[in-house]
Amino acid sequence: MILERPSAERGDVRLDWLHSRHTFSFGHYYDPAWMGFGVLRVINEDVVAPGGGFAPHRHANMEILSVVLDGALAHKDSAGNEGVIRAGDVQWMSAGHGIEHSEYNADPAAPVHFLQIWIQPERLNHAPAYAQRHFDPEERRARWAVLASPDGAEGSLAIRQQARVLATRLHAGDTLDLPLQAGRRYWLHVATGALDVDARRLAAGDALGLEGESGTLALRGHADGSDVLVFELPG
Repeated sequence: MILERPSAERGDVRLDWLHSRHTFSFGHYYDPAWMGFGVLRVINEDVVAPGGGFAPHRHANMEILSVVLDGALAHKDSAGNEGVIRAGDVQWMSAGHGIEHSEYNADPAAPVHFLQIWIQPERLNHAPAYAQRHFDPEERRARWAVLASPDGAEGSLAIRQQARVLATRLHAGDTLDLPLQAGRRYWLHVATGALDVDARRLAAGDALGLEGESGTLALRGHADGSDVLVFELPG
């Protein structure tokens, strides 16, 4: 089964400081057909204006990844972690039994564009945890880089779920295959640019969900700087 999630059909939230597109139901956006995909519960594409941000708020029992596409995001939490996440950085915050944090645009002159991703943990009520890594997009050109995994393989962030987050950057004409393992689910999200996935043309914000599929997906870049995230999830 292959699910198509066009960018234009996502939830659309606009405030004076925020433009957010929600792949799955979140906050005031509710669609019973899109409550998540397995343990993947949230992909929010957020653009936060200078001076804007999310005031301190609480989370529990969720693995939260922030992937900055452009700009700078300031993070601070109740466990004493704080820092600035810039383009190419990925931040992991395991909310565990409960943590409060805030996220603000760290640049007074330019917006910050990032993806906020929530994955359900394998077990509940761990102690909160935090880590941040930089992954140079050009170093993953036409190859898969592991951003997150259960065991921190290949320098990835170690998350508390049997899931992997892969990323690649394709320029026009670049090709790359994605092998599919039987018994796993896959969610492919185009963060920037455009590419062909087998016979489908996908642009920024478009996504595919694959369940019960095997074999190989063939990717081909259609625009320079096309960034793709793949979530390999338990079946």
